[in-house]
Amino acid sequence: MSTEPCVFIVDDDYAVRDALRLVIENAGFACRTFESAEHFLQASCLNEYGCLLLDVNMPGMNGDELQAELNRRNMRFPIIFLTAYGSIPQTVRAMKAGAIDYLTKPISNDLLIKRVQAVLQETAKRKEKDLAIQQLNNRLNDLTNRELEILPLIAAGHSNKEIGRQLGISYRTIEVHRARILRKTGMTNILELGRLYEACRLKSD
Repeated sequence: MSTEPCVFIVDDDYAVRDALRLVIENAGFACRTFESAEHFLQASCLNEYGCLLLDVNMPGMNGDELQAELNRRNMRFPIIFLTAYGSIPQTVRAMKAGAIDYLTKPISNDLLIKRVQAVLQETAKRKEKDLAIQQLNNRLNDLTNRELEILPLIAAGHSNKEIGRQLGISYRTIEVHRARILRKTGMTNILELGRLYEACRLKSD
C-alpha cells in the first residue's frame, strides 16, 4: 500500500483524463487514470488511499453505480464528481451516498486543485487517526483479561479505590494493573489513554 495519497481519475474521455492528469501532477500530486469504472475496480489501487475524480456519464458502469459498488465493498474513497450534465437530483443522491463534492465541467484548474487539496488533507488526518487506533488495538492485545476489565474503568476516570471496590480487589492491586496498562499501551498518562480508548471503542461500534 502506498504511503502517499493519490488522485484517481475515472473518465471515458481520453482528452479530459489527460488534461486532468496534467493539472493534478503539475500541482505536485500523484495521479492514476482509468478509462472506465470497470478498469478502476480491477486495479490494485483499491488498497491505496487518496481521492477519486469521477465522471458521471460513462458507457457501462456509470459514476453513480461505481460509487454504489465502492460503498457496497466498504471502500470509502472520497469522491469528487465531475460532470457536464449534472442535475439537482443526481447531486443530492451522490452527496447522500457520501460524495465530497459535485462539480460541473468545465472547472477552473485553481478551483479543482483547491477541492483536491482539501480532500487529501482530510483523508490524511483520517488515515493518521485510523493508524493510531490500529496501534492501540495491537497494544490492547497484550493486556491480560483482568487488565482489559480494568481499562474501561480507568479510561472513565474512576479512582483506584472505586475500581477496587467495584471489582472486589485491593486498590494497591489496581495501582499495579494501572501501571502495567500504561506501560503496555505506551501511553504517558491516563487522559491520553482515555482518549485513545474512547476513539478505539467508537471505531469498533
